[in-house]
Amino acid sequence: MKVTETKLKGCFIIEPNVFKDERGYFFESFNHKNFCEAIGQEVTFVQDNQSHSKKGVLRGLHFQKGEHAQAKLVCVLDGNVLDVAVDLREDSPTYGQYVSIELSSENKKQLFVPRGFAHGFVVLSDTAHFFYKCDNYYNKASEGGVKYDDPFLGIDWRLGDFDPIVSKKDLELKRLKHI
Repeated sequence: MKVTETKLKGCFIIEPNVFKDERGYFFESFNHKNFCEAIGQEVTFVQDNQSHSKKGVLRGLHFQKGEHAQAKLVCVLDGNVLDVAVDLREDSPTYGQYVSIELSSENKKQLFVPRGFAHGFVVLSDTAHFFYKCDNYYNKASEGGVKYDDPFLGIDWRLGDFDPIVSKKDLELKRLKHI
């Protein structure tokens, strides 16, 4: 597997070795030992989540606070999305900066989003099945978020003139400066 650290320290793009032949393909989507060695830290995932969304659905930007903070390993099982991670670590030199990457069933890339980050994605294909591992259990009282269109962040969601489909809850999220 190829592992590349993004401009945000601790946030990695993971590209598996894919073996293709006339039957189809095979790849190892996760190996705990190899993963931890590649990112240089011990991470134990305890919860897997999936979502299915239609084109234009934007989910995020979400995070868990305090002792319930979560690191995530995200990928797309079917379709393609623009995936975004925002550094919310106040002591980080990249605080408030983001990385975005297209994840798809074709490229099979994954993104490791460490604790202290907000995360979100928008569906670019007709539909998408999104899958992610978390290193901590979800805790409703610890959930938080940043408004997806916060001008301070300036995220290019690659929507053009298309208005995203956003939940009422996500539309009510605050800008970063108010968190």
